[in-house]
Amino acid sequence: MATTADFKNGLYINYNGKPCSIVWFQHVKPGKGPAFVKTKLRNLENGRILENTFTAGAKIETINVERRPYQFLYKDEDGYNFMHEETFEQIHLDSNLVENADLMKEGQHVEMMFLADEERCLTCELPTYVELEVTYTEPAVKGDTASTSAMKEATLETGATIMVPLFINQGEKIRVNTTDRSYGERVK
Repeated sequence: MATTADFKNGLYINYNGKPCSIVWFQHVKPGKGPAFVKTKLRNLENGRILENTFTAGAKIETINVERRPYQFLYKDEDGYNFMHEETFEQIHLDSNLVENADLMKEGQHVEMMFLADEERCLTCELPTYVELEVTYTEPAVKGDTASTSAMKEATLETGATIMVPLFINQGEKIRVNTTDRSYGERVK
């Protein structure tokens, strides 16, 4: 058990039976009345941000969350299959736990967050940037650029479609930002 005096950014707590992480907190001591702590909590199961106010000194249950390295093996009709990189243990995840799964190719390294006490997977996170090959894109037409940031649609080797600049051609490798699914740069 911890109290509000132990709050720090990144602390994992059990809030209303849900695993949460403290994103932001502020101790407030008003001139009149008891002190309290304003917080913003991220629900680790669905990523939503919750705002809550705790009275100063309130008891809070902390939880143990572990980050573990895994490798994506393959996708089947039930979901996604991964292998732990150190123990070689294989696990299966439903598709709703894997964000931006269409940017994942076989052999991709990912990081999973586990609730250690229950051995339950909370999230599966791809690296910030992944390198993928463009399998199809329309060729750029001269005079097609009305603005300096002209973009076109491209299909990647995993089947995902993203917007890329006009100078990107079929067969090139590009770096893709997995947080917002945007084009990063060409890979040599």
